[in-house]
Amino acid sequence: MGKRILSGVLVRRQKITRAVPVGSIVNCADNSGAKKLKVIQVVGYKGRLKRRPAACVGDHIKVSVYSGPYRLRKQVLDAVLVRQKFPIRRPDGTRVMFEDNAAVLITPEGNPMGTEIKGPIAKEAADLWSRIASMATLII
Repeated sequence: MGKRILSGVLVRRQKITRAVPVGSIVNCADNSGAKKLKVIQVVGYKGRLKRRPAACVGDHIKVSVYSGPYRLRKQVLDAVLVRQKFPIRRPDGTRVMFEDNAAVLITPEGNPMGTEIKGPIAKEAADLWSRIASMATLII
């Protein structure tokens, strides 16, 4: 289980299947200008020998802009994964899946780069990243 300290309180995450491995191309869900992002690292991932690191909804990842404006391309940026295609099992037994894998670009301090988020975001990501949740139009 992943842990994150938010304002001095230890937050435990539920186990979500990691479905977006390093090397994946994901959509950019904000209006920062980037269209596609390539996952290059999962921050805080502890894995097994020869297993490719993978991310799930709510994870902090490092990405490079795969397609978008020239000023953003080929830079290493921070992002948060907000949607994944693979079903997410919730504690009440329901399963939620999205049409695409998508991430939101953030600054190193954790603030979103864009001013609005396109499409829905998962509740699991909204619980961990309150600034992203406040910008979202729909939380599922």
